[in-house]
Amino acid sequence: MNKKTIVLAFSGGLDTSYCLYHLTQQGHDVHTVFVNAGGVDADEVKRIEEQAERLGAHQHHCLDAQQNIWDEFVKPLIWSKAKMRDEYPLLCSDRYVIVKLCLQLCDQLGTSYFSHGCTAMGNDQFRFDQTVHSLGKYDIIAPIRDLQAQVKGHIRDHELQVLKAAGFEMSGQHKKYSINENMLGVTISGSEIDAFQAPGEDSLHWVKPKVAWPDKILDLEIGFNQGVATHLNGEAMAGPTLLKQLNQQLAQYGIGRHIYTGDVSIGLKGRIVFECPGIDALMQAHKALEDLVNSKLQNEFRGDVSKRWADLVYQGFFYEPHKQDLEAYLSSSQSHVTGKVSLSTEGGCLLATSVDSDFIIQDPQSVYAQSAAWSPQEALGFIKLTGQSATLVNQVRRQS
Repeated sequence: MNKKTIVLAFSGGLDTSYCLYHLTQQGHDVHTVFVNAGGVDADEVKRIEEQAERLGAHQHHCLDAQQNIWDEFVKPLIWSKAKMRDEYPLLCSDRYVIVKLCLQLCDQLGTSYFSHGCTAMGNDQFRFDQTVHSLGKYDIIAPIRDLQAQVKGHIRDHELQVLKAAGFEMSGQHKKYSINENMLGVTISGSEIDAFQAPGEDSLHWVKPKVAWPDKILDLEIGFNQGVATHLNGEAMAGPTLLKQLNQQLAQYGIGRHIYTGDVSIGLKGRIVFECPGIDALMQAHKALEDLVNSKLQNEFRGDVSKRWADLVYQGFFYEPHKQDLEAYLSSSQSHVTGKVSLSTEGGCLLATSVDSDFIIQDPQSVYAQSAAWSPQEALGFIKLTGQSATLVNQVRRQS
């Protein structure tokens, strides 16, 4: 095989560690790229760099993508409230930004070779590959996917054995679980989770168990400007910082842990545990505000846009023009989503307790279930005309 310059999206986990070792053993110059999508501290960033160097990386690159992810993904996610099967808020979507930044490095290095650690079993392979195809003409190298044609049994066991034989040990948690962590949250799969059994206590990553919850109530206030969270407890801060603080504070109270089972694009059932305290809080606060300041028809239509946007992002069509069309509508719908929302938790459950905005749609003379600016006769007329079709069809069918 001819020596190649390869850009490898590198997380420091089992799959990408195996990819790096495999490619360097073939004699290639591998540039590892850790795209910092948040969720990791400085010690972990350093560990990933050292792991790349030990495994033979030609050069290691660390790129920060947190603001990109906030701008390209978090904003439309919160505007749409998009969740697959009404449960999973697409935490995998950092992949698209990771690929884009890796391809930019390919261009800088003058190489067309891009490598990733996806298997042939999940949705990530489509997300990675389709993003590459959408953004340019590159050659994709996927060692783990290729490995499935050569190895019988569990691929992870084979990877661990190869790395151990070469003198590289993976951490205990990565031996048992596949863990993906970013500013959006953390997903955990493998072991008993894949077997559709109860997740073990060691699968807890950010979110604390009930015995560790603080005794005092946690009250938070999130400020929005045209649909974008800009303030936390009155303090202005950048989106990634705000999300990080929400993750850290709410995880202590057991907020944000879920189990999701979905259909993988190629026909399998996939199951993950995921934790996303900050995204849960932003969605809940934003909905409480938007429900009050947007019209009935705007709020009803949001569900249609949400489902479509979620499908496109989940399936890998992040750079599909139709997704951009949907985001143009979503952006327009945020023109008056400005105000403050208070959240409160004693642990386990998060409530949006109050909303303050100059744009709340209300009639000073009408309060639900208390007072109205119309007469009882007008209400009866409304009921009669609105229900006329249903009344007539039932009359006719009773007579037949």
